[in-house]
Amino acid sequence: MNSGSIKPAHERQLRNKTSFIQSVRHSLTMAYRGLLKIRRTPEQLFDVTFQPIIFTLMFTYIFGGAISGDVKSYLPVVIPGILVQTVITTSVVTGVQLREDMDKGVFDRFKSLPIARIAPLAGALLADTIRYTIATLLTFTMGYIMGYRPDGGLSHVVIAGLIVIACSWAISWIFAFFGVIARTASSVQGISMIILFPLTFLSNAFVPANTMPDWLQWFVKINPISHLVTAVRDLTNSGTVGGDLIISLVGAAVIVVIFAPITVRAYMRRT
Repeated sequence: MNSGSIKPAHERQLRNKTSFIQSVRHSLTMAYRGLLKIRRTPEQLFDVTFQPIIFTLMFTYIFGGAISGDVKSYLPVVIPGILVQTVITTSVVTGVQLREDMDKGVFDRFKSLPIARIAPLAGALLADTIRYTIATLLTFTMGYIMGYRPDGGLSHVVIAGLIVIACSWAISWIFAFFGVIARTASSVQGISMIILFPLTFLSNAFVPANTMPDWLQWFVKINPISHLVTAVRDLTNSGTVGGDLIISLVGAAVIVVIFAPITVRAYMRRT
């Protein structure tokens, strides 16, 4: 083989590797920018700080006696449900803030800088994992304060939290796509809530599926939120892994495979 053809191929591989490393560095820098925004405007964390506290108190004391007989017996049921509901809902912020930055011309400014074009989008998605982590920690902390003692042990609680964070990150790609294609931030939030409210409340997050009408149970049982809630309950309450965990992880992977490419393409066209 001609040595002249090997050298350009090697140089292309080196350039691609260098470009990838630079893209990662730029994305991490943009993620740090997102964290700085939170530090300067801490009210951005109101949803992930107050929502777990309010929802845990409200749902536990309203439904606890009716569903499980007392509050303590209801905590193993409701804490995993509130965890999933809170963190999944938080992922909407990714699309809303992305749309707000695009409307303010921030991304136009980024285009003039010597950074990877994908970095602002990737950085926003990475920075929001901090929000998911805060919501996860606060939900389990509130549960512990109220008397929740997971029989699965600390290790399985940590695994359950990581799984919820990973699934929420995957779902955030959907809302990032809405953030890129929508016209306003309010429309992103409106569309997202129309999707999330039925999924989170028509699930087994707060009440057992068998307490619902037969015509509704079929939806609850195929609802991906129900599978994720059940997977978290299995891990935290008994330390077991079942088919619901596999379904949740496969579903998260499918979402990323579908929405990551179309979000990136839409983002590249818009910016």
